[in-house]
Amino acid sequence: MVTPAARREAASHLRQVYEVSQRRACQVIGADRSSIRYRSRRPDDGLLRSRLREIAAVRRRFDYRRLHILLRREGITLNHKKLRRLYAEERLQVRRRGGRKRALGTTPPLMLPHGPNQRWSLDFLHDQLLFGSLAHARAALAEWRLDYNTARPHSSLGNLARVDYAELSVPASQRDGTLRAIGAPRPVPLQHRAS
Repeated sequence: MVTPAARREAASHLRQVYEVSQRRACQVIGADRSSIRYRSRRPDDGLLRSRLREIAAVRRRFDYRRLHILLRREGITLNHKKLRRLYAEERLQVRRRGGRKRALGTTPPLMLPHGPNQRWSLDFLHDQLLFGSLAHARAALAEWRLDYNTARPHSSLGNLARVDYAELSVPASQRDGTLRAIGAPRPVPLQHRAS
C-alpha cells in the first residue's frame, strides 16, 4: 500500500469488516490519520477534459504544448504540468508515424523472354486524389491556408499565428500604405552629365 488512496481504502475496509475505530485501523496499516481523513479540494475538470478532447480530435498531430497554446487563446488558463497530466489520462498522446514499409524476403529475378508473345505487359498510370473535383481541391486548400495563417500557432513566431505576428511587427501606418518602410532608400534623381 503505497498510495494514499490505497491506504484510505484499506483503513475503510478494516473499519467495516473488523469494526475497529479509525485510530486503530491507522495504527494497523501504519498510516497517518490526517491522510486518511483528507478530502480532495480539486475542482471538477470535466469541462476542461471535454474541450481538450474536442481540440485534440480536430488537431490530431498537436502535442500537449500546442494544445496548451490553443486553450490559452480561448481564455482557459492552467498550469502546463496539469495539462500534461490530463493529456496523458485522456490518452491523447500523438502516435508516432510508422516507418516506411519494406518488402520482406527476396524477389525472384524476372525471366527474360526469348521470343515474341512470351510475355505480355500492360503499362498504365493511375492517379487519384483525397479531392472529387478541382473546385473541391481549391476549397480544401483555401480552408487549410486560412487555418495555417490565422489559427495555427507557430513556435518560430513566439507561438503566434502568422496574421497576429504580422499585425505586431508592422506599424499601422505601413499597413494602410501611407508610409514607406523605415530605412527604405529615397529615390535619387538622375543627373545629366555634360558631355
